[in-house]
Amino acid sequence: MNMQTTNVMAPPPPKRIEDMKLPLVMMRDILLKTMFRKNVDMVGDISKAICLPRAVTQELVDMAREQRLLEATGTLNANSGDEMGYQLTDAGKGRAQDALAQSEYFGAMPVPLDVYREQVKRQSIRNIQITRDQLTGAMGHLILPPDLLDQLGPAVGSGRSILMYGPPGNGKSSISNGIRDAMGDKVYVPHAIEYAGQVITVYDPIVHSAAEGDEQDENSLRRTARFDSRYVKCDRPTVITGGELSLKMLDLVYNPTARTYQAPLQLKSTGGIFIVDDLGRQEEPPQALVNRWIVPLEESKDILALQSGEKFEVPFDTLVIFSTNFHPNEIFDQAALRRIFYKIKIDGPSQENFLKIFALVAKKKGLPLDETSLIHLLKTKYPTIDNTYANYQPVFLIDQIISICEFEGIPYQMRPDLIDRAWANMFVKDEHIVK
Repeated sequence: MNMQTTNVMAPPPPKRIEDMKLPLVMMRDILLKTMFRKNVDMVGDISKAICLPRAVTQELVDMAREQRLLEATGTLNANSGDEMGYQLTDAGKGRAQDALAQSEYFGAMPVPLDVYREQVKRQSIRNIQITRDQLTGAMGHLILPPDLLDQLGPAVGSGRSILMYGPPGNGKSSISNGIRDAMGDKVYVPHAIEYAGQVITVYDPIVHSAAEGDEQDENSLRRTARFDSRYVKCDRPTVITGGELSLKMLDLVYNPTARTYQAPLQLKSTGGIFIVDDLGRQEEPPQALVNRWIVPLEESKDILALQSGEKFEVPFDTLVIFSTNFHPNEIFDQAALRRIFYKIKIDGPSQENFLKIFALVAKKKGLPLDETSLIHLLKTKYPTIDNTYANYQPVFLIDQIISICEFEGIPYQMRPDLIDRAWANMFVKDEHIVK
């Protein structure tokens, strides 16, 4: 599928210490903690561990040497391009342990929040342009009415918020995933960001998929970094939450042992999509959840709080998709509904589209179609449920028929009696159970 995606501008690598815009003591301490914890002693290895260019790493090493926290080992390592080795002095070990007592964070140097904010603008979800062909291509496995794509396209292209509602089993989750798949470009996710001397880890391998084959050659002495290696080049992230979502999950997570913070889900999804599936199934009422998003959705910024109580702003650059089986008027007031930019009803298929889906699924699973059985299904079974068709039903019924054929030891086939047996498993009768 050809993606007409925007070219995201990569974060430029820092050339010298001043470009870092981080407190000198913090950078020095992270250097010492990393050398202490990872046992690295060559500038090339140290630069890889703290995700900085060699020149900047060398400046930090020289600064630590002047403060008698590091010393040269006096040996050149032939395996590392005749690099000089460095080790922590006793004072350096003491300082590293003191620094670890204050914060266990070591490794990739964090990106200052203000610097990260600029990168978020460069790769904003609102810069993305999705064409009808891209969206159709990503939804190719779904049978969707054309007018639904007419609504979805502009909604996705806006990068704002979308509420999908309608009866269960009609593909709201599949459509959300299709929207995610339509976004084919990459963004840069920082390992960690820094605010007020505090480190907040952002990159999460569970949420972020690092782009394959784009690792920078850390071993080349003359290499020119294509981008700041404090970031990881990733697919646009997707966070999917369901009934487990709580308001607490949208706050900074503080680890009292490591004395570091972890970014909340919506910050990890920056530049991508945040899907709230099954809205109305969470412990907190939907109104409370949407109220939490009102400022971010309207002002493109979120407010987080440190342990000290200090509040600060972070960018909010996420396409939020709410998906619910309830009618919006049942779970929201009008003020909340106004703040969700696009409301799209996902209905069950027409009889014609139902048959199309049924035929496609049957072909894919190797079940021959039978006209008598289909007439039985449409004329006898569906009238019992007011001819209410749902997108999940063809897969359900065909899987049931296949299971019955396998159990009975007969070739895959469709018969009215097999339709009846499959149908019986799709619904539970309302009946009184005698205890």
